[in-house]
Amino acid sequence: MNFSKLFFAILGIAFLSQSCSDDDEITPNRYTPLGKYDSGILVLNQGGFGHDDASLSYISFDFTKLENDIFSLANEEVILGDTAQDVAFYGALGYVVLNGSNKIEVVNRYTMKRVGTIETGLSNPRYMAVYNGKGYVTNWGDAGNANDDYVAVINLATSSVTASIAVVEGPEKILEHNGKLYVAHLGGYGFGNKISVIKTIDSSVSTITVGDVPNSMVVKDDFLWVSYGGKPYFAPVESSGGLVKINTATDAVVRAYGYPGDTTHPANLVLNGNAAYYTIGSGIYKYTLDATTLPTTPVFTTTEQGDYGVYSFAIKQNHIYLGDAGNYQDPGKVYIYSLGTGIGQAPIGTLEQTYTVGVIPAGFYFNF
Repeated sequence: MNFSKLFFAILGIAFLSQSCSDDDEITPNRYTPLGKYDSGILVLNQGGFGHDDASLSYISFDFTKLENDIFSLANEEVILGDTAQDVAFYGALGYVVLNGSNKIEVVNRYTMKRVGTIETGLSNPRYMAVYNGKGYVTNWGDAGNANDDYVAVINLATSSVTASIAVVEGPEKILEHNGKLYVAHLGGYGFGNKISVIKTIDSSVSTITVGDVPNSMVVKDDFLWVSYGGKPYFAPVESSGGLVKINTATDAVVRAYGYPGDTTHPANLVLNGNAAYYTIGSGIYKYTLDATTLPTTPVFTTTEQGDYGVYSFAIKQNHIYLGDAGNYQDPGKVYIYSLGTGIGQAPIGTLEQTYTVGVIPAGFYFNF
């Protein structure tokens, strides 16, 4: 489990969580659904570390259906595992990365039927990206050892780890763009400030220095945008976060904006159109991509729902999805808000739906 998340779970504070990609349009429903869980949102519920209560929930795109614990329902009550961290898709398959169980469950993404399990070659797995028939999984190794972190390379045809690529400490989120992998380094038990760049053609690695504790990334128009949270208050020296823009052709930083002072900690970066959305505490912030300063006022807050810190966050097709971990022990909540950009849509921040899901809703994955 991410040390920052574990610390915040203990103290009831969350500001580092799941990042999401740019808002692509949802394709129309097929004439014949590919399974019970086609055309909907999969909610990854992390569960408590050491509790074996990770799970998946399903919400239909029309918001009329919620079903919890769908992996166990589809597999004769088999439990998913301990501390679910990420989900990746490849064709009809879904790969559920389970940090605490040190494995990846492979499922049919539309039926949730178990296809297999990957366990060998992983050590404290975190997040996964897919490219050209291979899976790339960030691994902390021994969390107390700063020199054994790596990216595992999986042959998806055989579900076997075939290689590993050494990287600096604390690799977390990973994404692929034009044959390169970008890895954000929160820093494990420390505080990182690097993005690793891995060329898939030869597994060579370089690094880009960004702000302290990069927590989310997204690519748009050949530019990589990185949100960094800054060092938290329990660090020896606290620092505020900000936003960095990187040219993926040269991997050079072309723009960097930080918040003044040392107490502003953005996370959960999402791009939608010509705007970036991210969270600070319970506030949702909007930044126009050509602006010269970062916003100081949220477009709305979630305090009405009693949510003091956004744990997971996504935007898709004029809706904002927010996960609230609550007390980190009982089932969490998912709130769906209007983005306010569609014709006839309510203003941004209007609450549309509320669902009770599993323990610590940590990510949203759009299954179509």
